[in-house]
Amino acid sequence: MIKIYGIKNCDTMKKAVKWMDANSIEYDFHDYRKDGISEDMVANFVSRLGLELVLNKRGTTWRKLPDDIKDNIDEAGAIKLMVENEAMIKRPIFDLGDELAIGFSKNDQAILEEKLL
Repeated sequence: MIKIYGIKNCDTMKKAVKWMDANSIEYDFHDYRKDGISEDMVANFVSRLGLELVLNKRGTTWRKLPDDIKDNIDEAGAIKLMVENEAMIKRPIFDLGDELAIGFSKNDQAILEEKLL
């Protein structure tokens, strides 16, 4: 079964869940805020997808960080920040079993369609 990681009230998450339901795709949803998050979980996402994909630099949480932190962050520091601020993790992350997929743009959705439908 597919596992989706994210935050329940995120608009992108709502679209992804609605799409999964509309296509009768079974999934298990892991809400970071309700179900928790660990450094190992985030490190796994980063090792499999890459820091640039996992770290959400478009959100307000990232933009509010002081420039000296943003300019000097390394992978370990970014992982710690994402564990402390789950909104900094790009959403949704789909665990398809043998691979992970991230995001739900039109292009991401097309890729998921190829893999799941």
